[in-house]
Amino acid sequence: MPNRHEADRVVHGFPHRAAVRASLTALYRRLSPDGVHRYPVSVPATDMAIRDDEDLHLGTQRVAGTLVRHLRLPEARMVASFRPMEHAATVELAAGPEYFVELNDRFRTRRRDIGAALAHEITHVLLHRLGLGLPGTAENEILTDVVTTYLGAGWLLLDAYRRDGVESQKLGYLTPEEFGYVLAKRAEVFDEDPSPWFTSPVAYEAWVRGRAEADRERRLAPLAGAGWAERRRYGRERRQGRAAPGAPYAFDGGAPATGVSFPCPVCHQRLRVPAGRTLRARCGVCGTVLECAA
Repeated sequence: MPNRHEADRVVHGFPHRAAVRASLTALYRRLSPDGVHRYPVSVPATDMAIRDDEDLHLGTQRVAGTLVRHLRLPEARMVASFRPMEHAATVELAAGPEYFVELNDRFRTRRRDIGAALAHEITHVLLHRLGLGLPGTAENEILTDVVTTYLGAGWLLLDAYRRDGVESQKLGYLTPEEFGYVLAKRAEVFDEDPSPWFTSPVAYEAWVRGRAEADRERRLAPLAGAGWAERRRYGRERRQGRAAPGAPYAFDGGAPATGVSFPCPVCHQRLRVPAGRTLRARCGVCGTVLECAA
């Protein structure tokens, strides 16, 4: 997992949008909706804290064990150690049941971020066991951040993003806003409010920006929650049988269009429904029922 400090330029916005969406679809396809819903509660901050008077190695093992149980890896035993290294952390992927995680030496004095570093690496173990991956190293690291966040442990990675007079730090491969976006997707499905968990002001700001993007996606045509201007533009394009460049939907069947395809706002699986009427559509991947004014 990368480790960026003040001298490095932190990328913002949503440059990995396609990979993030592909990761959400892949997660639901591999686990099924029932499998995803086995993670209804995010890992609590109290279980991730290592006290100043607690033995560092014992505390790290305790946090690792909590994350193993949270991610439902009952047979996985994490052996954590610290050493000087370029990255924040690495994990040795093998057949198990014992896995070796190495953490950057700087976490010896930054205990509050040990949980964030472990969450990413232990999710690597989960994905390894599930046989879940995307083509390419970069895409797989993005998948790991997305799954960590969507299954309830990645809020730690976002909260590890700090920029103040004391320190500047960014963990993970997603941008801060992308972490906030995936966290908002999870919050909607599981009815969570992660706002009180943030100790970093810039992490909270990124969560707010990510949440706004996730909210915007829930108000795009042909979903019934689209705003007046969006519905009007959609209706005009449907009659013409041609979607404007960059539109989230695509038409088929001539002019006016008889069919429309669009991404599920939960898992981003592409759905196709008849155009020109109000209906309910059920996503075949995540099971979400969507109200459409198609």
